[in-house]
Amino acid sequence: MGLPPSPAPGPAGLLDRCAAERVTGALRGPHGCVYLRDGAVTWVEGAAAPGIEVRLSAAGKVPPQGWRYAVETAGPARQGGRFLVSEGWLTQGELEICHLAALLDAAFFALPLPPETTSFTPGTGHWLGVVRPISAGDLQRATARRRALLDRLRPWAAVDTRPVVPAGPGAPAGTTPRQRRLLAHADGRHTPCELARALGQSAFLTLLDVRRLAAAGLVRMPPGALPRRRPGAAPAGHPPPGAGGCRAPTWQPPVPELLDTRDPDVALLVRLRTALEENL
Repeated sequence: MGLPPSPAPGPAGLLDRCAAERVTGALRGPHGCVYLRDGAVTWVEGAAAPGIEVRLSAAGKVPPQGWRYAVETAGPARQGGRFLVSEGWLTQGELEICHLAALLDAAFFALPLPPETTSFTPGTGHWLGVVRPISAGDLQRATARRRALLDRLRPWAAVDTRPVVPAGPGAPAGTTPRQRRLLAHADGRHTPCELARALGQSAFLTLLDVRRLAAAGLVRMPPGALPRRRPGAAPAGHPPPGAGGCRAPTWQPPVPELLDTRDPDVALLVRLRTALEENL
């Protein structure tokens, strides 16, 4: 599937209005669903992003039958997250880290929410329950920063929805562990988002890595999709002179301003989440 359009500048959007009115319920748009409680975002589902259950099952933390049992046990009170912790499948810290990472990943694909194709169901909550709410403003700023990172590699956007085809065997020096893992599983049949789901990792980071690998000539571009070469520029698919190989600059996942990193417990969660995102 393609990426949702970037929000156009203008008056406050639907999510902003819901936040200002402190609503509780679910906003269902064409690319996902946003759950709110008193105007704060508690969970996001994105059609292209692996959910928290996919991530933790792939990591061996929670077996599939554990998720089914948790969903059934959550009931009307929607305390699935608390149940997973009480059963010993997860610590509270692990739940919060993976919840935030999955929420940010899904929001990239679910936002913006066009009013004309978005419905609202009042009072609806997600079975996982409220783990760590995030403000609508912080969520939209984090999503905008991620979109800006991907936009820097826009000439290679043609690989977003095509099967990932490595340009050669193996992964050369300079690639990151996550990129090497991606190349090892790229079989020429699965798209970046399908690989993200199969590997239980961030769909956004997978898109970012595939574009970087395409820019470095390590992933094949679809026929006729190579960006035009400017006079004096390096050939498409190759880093510019002096770039020091194909490795892209180290990227730190955006941390919503809602998290007060002066709190030692919060600072630890932030560091652990960053490590999780960088090494999945």
